Amino acid sequence: MKRKKLVVISHTSHYKNADNRIVGWGATVNELNFLADYWDEVVHIGCLHQEKAPKSSLPYTKANIRLVTIPPFGGKSLASKLLIVTKIPRIIREVRKNSANASEIHLRLPTSIGLFLLPYFSFFVKRNFTFWVKYAGNWHQKHPPLSYRLQRWWLKKNLAKCKVTINGYWSNQPNHCLSFENPCLTEQQILDGVISAKAKTFEPPYVFAFVGRLEDAKGVTNLLTALQKIPQEIIKKVHFVGDGKQREMYIKKAQFLGDKALFYGFLESETVHAILKEAHFFLLPSQSEGFPKVIAEAACYGAIPVVSNVGSITHYINTSNGFIWKINGKESYSEVLNIAVSTDVEALKSKSQAVIKVAKKFTFFEYLQKLKENILIA
Repeated sequence: MKRKKLVVISHTSHYKNADNRIVGWGATVNELNFLADYWDEVVHIGCLHQEKAPKSSLPYTKANIRLVTIPPFGGKSLASKLLIVTKIPRIIREVRKNSANASEIHLRLPTSIGLFLLPYFSFFVKRNFTFWVKYAGNWHQKHPPLSYRLQRWWLKKNLAKCKVTINGYWSNQPNHCLSFENPCLTEQQILDGVISAKAKTFEPPYVFAFVGRLEDAKGVTNLLTALQKIPQEIIKKVHFVGDGKQREMYIKKAQFLGDKALFYGFLESETVHAILKEAHFFLLPSQSEGFPKVIAEAACYGAIPVVSNVGSITHYINTSNGFIWKINGKESYSEVLNIAVSTDVEALKSKSQAVIKVAKKFTFFEYLQKLKENILIA
């Protein structure tokens, strides 16, 4: 039996593509396309940007999904952050109007709209619907930005009187805060991944992959330094999927790799999966994360993660299925990567097979089951 109306409020970026069709950030669009089969109506309140749509954007494919656009907000400068004040009336108006007759409302944080939408739903709305919040950031981050810290405090104290889904499994976790894996894989992709991983041989030269924003916060400089310190003859290809303002600088830094370094910008999901299917190692020496979905996507194809110990990454990746760089430890990322590529073939194959089990936790089906059991109880 389908539920009535799901309203999702987020800062997900949307654009108009070359055909004047609205497309949105692929990971979120895929999730809503899946959930739309279980609701009569799905309303997504998200941001519409004027820039060119990145290749990672996708269209909604289900007729019962309706996008309600709100103006983009936030930014790195103080002025751009303060400009959100001028947009609050319209955002609240759209939320109020489109939440009418909703059976479920889902707010995705942390983002600056949370600073006023959390109080709005906590104190000013009659609750005749199921309300839950997703906190997608690092739940255990020691020094988050002030706005993130306020939102996390609000949710920890349960001032919104709702269930909160978070990344990872933490000690002293409040009962209303539920550990949820962010869905990104279909059952068919898991089946394809198992076949691909079984066929993968761990003989050098190796294929490496990085997927994410091209910035030092994601560890790109650390990654390039580490690649420069391993024997170059064992490197077949290094795929860099993603973009950022410093892309040209990273391309110059990667010149030591010659034509082995492949920078694509953002890519369609199918192409990213094809790259991960080929990769032996997935590299992400990030400084801060919740849990990046792309680790699960890489795990689906048996690409061994060589990743940092931030957020909830080590709740899933450990020495049995990957290589962990402790960002405040004695070893550098370069040393960890050198250990990874020096590990014997059988041990690498074992890690590759073991990491597939992680991917199975991140399917849309598993996500729906958790929603039914923990959120959509009534």
